[in-house]
Amino acid sequence: MSPHTELSIASVLARARPRLDPEAGGEAEILLAHVLGKTRTWLHTWPERVLTAEEQAAFEGLLQRRLVGEPIAYLVGTRAFWSLDLTVTGDTLIPRPETELLVEQALAFIPAEAEWALADLGTGSGAIALALARERPRCRITATDRSSSALAVARGNAARLGLGNLEFREGAWYEPLADERFQMIVSNPPYIAVGDRHLAEGDLRFEPRSALASGPEGLDDLRLITAGARTHLHAGGWLLLEHGYDQGAAVRALLDDNGLVDVRSVRDTLGHERATLGRAPGVDL
Repeated sequence: MSPHTELSIASVLARARPRLDPEAGGEAEILLAHVLGKTRTWLHTWPERVLTAEEQAAFEGLLQRRLVGEPIAYLVGTRAFWSLDLTVTGDTLIPRPETELLVEQALAFIPAEAEWALADLGTGSGAIALALARERPRCRITATDRSSSALAVARGNAARLGLGNLEFREGAWYEPLADERFQMIVSNPPYIAVGDRHLAEGDLRFEPRSALASGPEGLDDLRLITAGARTHLHAGGWLLLEHGYDQGAAVRALLDDNGLVDVRSVRDTLGHERATLGRAPGVDL
């Protein structure tokens, strides 16, 4: 595409769509809308609008990056999660729809007017913590991450969304929490086996490996989190974990072995066990 050729929105999209995966839906529209700072609806309203040379070049640059597999979320810098529009970068995982199951389960246990202390371990972009902060504004959420870059993204998301009932701390898992206790701990930790071939495919190629892989079985970080749970939960407090579709039995065993009770797994819309939860013994919530 020559930057000096006058092309309309309709023409640019017509040329771009065949170059992309036909199953990818409106990716060309998403990228062009991002370049123009408009909505996809606006593109359909003004298909005859001619792009400048700079706009064509910017769109072509994003298109080339997408053609080599770079995730759409990183190209446009945002991803919708729950009711939030989150900034994401290459320093954070891309929030995924299945993680909303963890938020749903957490909200089912937290009374609407509760003033609980919650912890989100390995917060990344802040997706889970921010969703809980939005839905339970009287709760106080402490979000941890070992990556200072990821925490910068999460803090920026909180500020942009006007959510002030959160605190972000740098460190791995429980390290920044000292001897604090919480009514609930949630986490979407790395749970892919280090040798899993999927790490070399699709969006995973571009996401931070440290936020994806965890030991030969994908269970190393899940073991650390479950081992420390009772130290940081109030009596009756809940631990909720996301994990791989085939790890439900292994994660239930970890919770059982570490003294949690009422342990069970929850299935996603595809029928896979995607989250496991349990609570510390007692009823002091």
